[in-house]
Amino acid sequence: MKLIIQVPCYNEAETLGIALNALPRQVEGFDKVEWLIINDGSTDDTVKVAQECGVDHIVNLKTNQGLAKGFMAGLEKCLELGADVIVNTDADNQYEAQDIPKLVKPILEHKAEYVIGERPISKTAHFSPIKKVLQKLGSWVVRKASGTNIPDAPSGFRAMSRECAKQLNVYNVYTYTLETIIQAGRKNISITSIPVRTNEDLRPSRLFSSMGMYIKKSIITIIRIFVVYNPFKFFMSIALVLFSIGVLLGFRYLYYILIGHGDGHVQSVILSGVFMMIGFQTGLIAFVADLLAVNRRLLEDIRNKNG
Repeated sequence: MKLIIQVPCYNEAETLGIALNALPRQVEGFDKVEWLIINDGSTDDTVKVAQECGVDHIVNLKTNQGLAKGFMAGLEKCLELGADVIVNTDADNQYEAQDIPKLVKPILEHKAEYVIGERPISKTAHFSPIKKVLQKLGSWVVRKASGTNIPDAPSGFRAMSRECAKQLNVYNVYTYTLETIIQAGRKNISITSIPVRTNEDLRPSRLFSSMGMYIKKSIITIIRIFVVYNPFKFFMSIALVLFSIGVLLGFRYLYYILIGHGDGHVQSVILSGVFMMIGFQTGLIAFVADLLAVNRRLLEDIRNKNG
């Protein structure tokens, strides 16, 4: 059995050494434990630090591709290297590396194929109140969209079996965390979470430059989740709201006609027609989007079978 611990990196020279030195070289249940970093177009000494710390494998991306693509590039390389289990962790030493044996245990015991480390978010001092709220909101959205019960969906500390890793795809360019959980739930991949510890904050998050940017990207990510994984429900809900507004405006006009004041309310008829037409067209989009989602799932099944 081979375990590969992958670490996505982008200009992490200052903290990478701390994170790597904390990683285990032996984990119960595995014959080999190897380290892999994904150098996501770093311009500092990230690669040099990794080599000095004895990293076994380095995936070099020529330019910065973002966390999601870096994560997927790492999974592909780990699968190529014959990993039976893959652990993903951060280069800023956010997660307690001593919890890795606990993280992989459900996989070794065949109780789950995907394990998410649950951080103590409410007790994490360097998380602002708004960030804590958005973290919980994102997790709630993921639970609704995936049918899973993962309390800390944005956590990047996770372990997955080889078969699980082969089935994951990421369409979001921002982050992989929410999307891969939804895929696991929809593909009936057994998934669970376990409490893990975190370390002190060594640097600000690289995913966003300000709280406003974090809020913006979080909202966009949540909307994209519904559009990609629940397209029919998403568009049909909008269609029903628009069509209902049109119907109500139409009844409003009929009411004024019945009481003899219809001449001054022609605008209601026009607005009613506009809303009903837009609602009907949005309903058609719901069916088209659902067909596209079915096609995407078929292509993913073909890819997995060929892989």
